[in-house]
Amino acid sequence: MGEKTAPFVKRSCPSCGPSEPGGEEKKGRGNPVSVQLFPPELVEHIISFLPVRDVVALGQTCHYFHQVCDAEGVWRRICHQLSPRLREQGSGVRPWKRAAILNYTKGLYFQAFGGRRRCLSKSVAPQLAHGYRRFLPTKDHVFILDYAGTLFFLKNALVSSTLGQIQWKRACRYVVLCRGAKDFASDPRCDTVYRKYLYVLATREQPGVVGTTSSRACDCVEVYLQSSGQRVFKMTFHHSMSFKQIVLVGQETQRALLLLTEEGKIYSLVVNETQLDQPRSYTVQLALRKVSRCLPHLRVACMASNQSSTLYITDQGGVYFEVHTPGVYRDLFGTLQAFDPLDQQMPLALSLPAKILFCALGYNHLGLVDEFGRIFMQGNNRYGQLGTGDKMDRGEPTQVHYLQRPIALWCGLNHSLVLSQGSDFSKELLGCGCGAGGRLPGWPKGSASFVKLHIKVPLCACSLCSTRECLYMLSSHDIEHHPAYRDLPASKAVGTPEPSLGAGATQDPGGVAWACEEYLSQIHSCPTLQDRMEKMKEIVGWMPLMAAQKDFFWEALDMLQRAAGGAGQGPPPAES
Repeated sequence: MGEKTAPFVKRSCPSCGPSEPGGEEKKGRGNPVSVQLFPPELVEHIISFLPVRDVVALGQTCHYFHQVCDAEGVWRRICHQLSPRLREQGSGVRPWKRAAILNYTKGLYFQAFGGRRRCLSKSVAPQLAHGYRRFLPTKDHVFILDYAGTLFFLKNALVSSTLGQIQWKRACRYVVLCRGAKDFASDPRCDTVYRKYLYVLATREQPGVVGTTSSRACDCVEVYLQSSGQRVFKMTFHHSMSFKQIVLVGQETQRALLLLTEEGKIYSLVVNETQLDQPRSYTVQLALRKVSRCLPHLRVACMASNQSSTLYITDQGGVYFEVHTPGVYRDLFGTLQAFDPLDQQMPLALSLPAKILFCALGYNHLGLVDEFGRIFMQGNNRYGQLGTGDKMDRGEPTQVHYLQRPIALWCGLNHSLVLSQGSDFSKELLGCGCGAGGRLPGWPKGSASFVKLHIKVPLCACSLCSTRECLYMLSSHDIEHHPAYRDLPASKAVGTPEPSLGAGATQDPGGVAWACEEYLSQIHSCPTLQDRMEKMKEIVGWMPLMAAQKDFFWEALDMLQRAAGGAGQGPPPAES
């Protein structure tokens, strides 16, 4: 490409002389005038009326427009158009640009598993929301937390359609549940029927010393009924304690609330959910969790929990486990040798080859993603929910070699989902495990390996969640937060041969040759031609190909299968 020049526009200027000597200026022609001659404020004002997508595209045309389209003045005007009630731009290097893109890309999408209609729907978008940070579906509704600390209550309701019919719609109305929220949680089980209460970690102003007008901020936990949004309980902590995350673990009668402080310490308290709706006041005891008491040098960065287990990730990428029941312990580790029923809070360290960035915790299996973008699965594999290509349980973290650099990972009761991004920046959703009830769209029989699901994924999808009735995807692009994956050194890559003495020795840093050999062995193990065709279709879904290429191979395999007299027909091409 040659050097990009400054943009020009043509206009007729009365003060300029004729364009051709000895003649009058021809009609429709004028002297070229550079846009750079316009005042910068005027150019920014004009650009601010463009859609966000066009502003980004215009900034990629030349160096001049890149500087103009990246100016905070442009994004401040765009942000006020998208969110007129937004008063503060937030923090960061590009606060107004970040705020504008957060509000432009925000959205909650869902696809119901039952019924005849299989399409992706979008929920109502609260105008007051400043981007979407987290969401949680409950039995009847959906709760969304934005970047300004406002928690929204998206209700399901009966509405009338354009044809005058009354139909049930998900997340079609919204109200503000509370403000100043930091985090929220509910029953950690996958079935939303158990999510009766919503626990909100928030900051509230409390009156100071008696006789003074000063106040101070204190963290508290407020409990709301998910069905109506009514607050039924509140716990306020000392102003010296500041928390950033809350998770739940245990049964309703012995519900343990785990609170993570800003310093990386874990505190816990126990409540009885069956008595929360009774109007009374009592004191609960806040105690330091054993993982912080026995390992005081650890600084926990985040937590994940389920009904019978808790997982901690430290700031150094280490992983520690708490397992509270022998059945889940056996599923996760394959043995009961180190399980102590009298000391269930004793943390267990997982042996991992690299720093862990984030995780997903199911009932009896889990997924981990390290700093190189590798996915490790562990636990029960009865339905193939580990994505290893078989149904053998794994008692230690096992790498899924054909998947790398995921955007999000989710583990359910007996299936797993991975949100990934292709080479053309398109998003796709992969799933494995049990496919009953339509939880793996396009694969009703399930799969022991991750396959591409037949669902249209939003361009800016960043997180996902699956319930018994519906699949949810949250869309919100934060320009300052993205997975900081590192390139895997050649010495750690699976499938890299030993260095040879000869010049030009080839290497396989991505493990492609090893993966292809594994695919061929799986195809060879199939007894019939039809089984080999079906296995080949699964392998095409595993391979890191573009969507159009996968559709081509699937269609070609269908043609070969029909020509060979196959009765079954493979999966239809996914939506692009």
